[in-house]
Amino acid sequence: MIVIGGGPAGLMAAITAATNGARVILLERNPEVGRKLLLTGGGRCNFTHDTDVEGLVAGMPGNGRFLYSAFAAFDSARLRGFLASLGVESRAEDDGRVFPFSGIGRDVLTALVTCARKRGVEMRCLWKAERTFVRDGRVCGVIAGRVPMSPGLISCDAAIIATGGITYPMTGSTGSGYRMAAELGHTIVEPRPSLVPLEIEEPWVSGLAGLALRGVAVTSFVAGCKVETGLGEMLFTHFGVSGPVILALSREIALALRRGEGPVRLVVDLKPGLTQAELDRELRQAFDRYFRRRVPNALLGLVPARLISIVVREAGIPEARPVSQVTREERLALGGVIKGLVLTVRGTRPVEEGMVTAGGVSVDEIDPRTMGSRLVSGLYFAGEVIDVDGTTGGFNLQAAFSTGYLAGLSAAIGEVVACDAR
Repeated sequence: MIVIGGGPAGLMAAITAATNGARVILLERNPEVGRKLLLTGGGRCNFTHDTDVEGLVAGMPGNGRFLYSAFAAFDSARLRGFLASLGVESRAEDDGRVFPFSGIGRDVLTALVTCARKRGVEMRCLWKAERTFVRDGRVCGVIAGRVPMSPGLISCDAAIIATGGITYPMTGSTGSGYRMAAELGHTIVEPRPSLVPLEIEEPWVSGLAGLALRGVAVTSFVAGCKVETGLGEMLFTHFGVSGPVILALSREIALALRRGEGPVRLVVDLKPGLTQAELDRELRQAFDRYFRRRVPNALLGLVPARLISIVVREAGIPEARPVSQVTREERLALGGVIKGLVLTVRGTRPVEEGMVTAGGVSVDEIDPRTMGSRLVSGLYFAGEVIDVDGTTGGFNLQAAFSTGYLAGLSAAIGEVVACDAR
């Protein structure tokens, strides 16, 4: 059996197939496997979410129900138990994200690579797969070769395409799996970035680059209609905004922009823990305390220093205005901006900067019970190459491990192995 791609899905597929008696060759175009795995969770490797199967499905807004069998076969608890058996203990944070106890992502990768080698997986790095070879409707080989040598045919009984998406191309995710699948007749849903930073129209945003806002609430609006609200950390950049809360909202925003809907706006609540009335009371107290100062100086401690001039200007108050001359209407306007700073979304960042790819091989052409192709016998898919995508929090990596497990198991024993998809 040949596994094309050495990311988390490919490694899990290879390990599982080898464990179940298959002779496995894993082809990876990079000098080493698992490059993208090392980038997740800021290098800490947020590899799953502490929830049940239903919770995992809910965390995958992109065709999550398709993954029911994969999650049922290999859920969060089983993944954590498997890694623990390899010596990698884990811990769940308050928000449900699960990390290796060491906080070092390479510990997860090292454990997987060591396990694969112990179970006899032949890992060929710097090998590039060109296409799968099919005869009479069944996979019988893969055309591949060591870079930069000419490719040749490697015979096999089954092949698993686990080449990833199109985001983070420097990790080897170039979209080659889409081409190979399309050559065999598979429909490719247009790949696009998901969980991606956003570009903002307001020119003052670039001057705030590097400013992180923690514990803010951000609500997205499309054509004036509320879409969703997220709570967490937001980061200003030279082009716009990023950070966990922005990435979580970006999927639906990217879809709206792709459909040509708009305008798309973000409304940032800098003080989500206070009601409008409570905030106004704090503003009055600050103004009473610093009535001789200019307005910006009176906001120190209430608003991040680098944001103060923006907030004051957006409220329509001259920065030189003494606090003693601020009217009630101006104070209320100031509170309104603090509770609702508006940003206009111009677009998403390029696909190379997306964390996850949405789109890919159509789930209608993959058996959810096996991850096997409905068009070509002996062909399986795993991971981000499939048209599935999730929110932040470890859901996407869990999907990679689960589909890799199910594809590897199915390819090795050649029959339906999981619960029926719901």
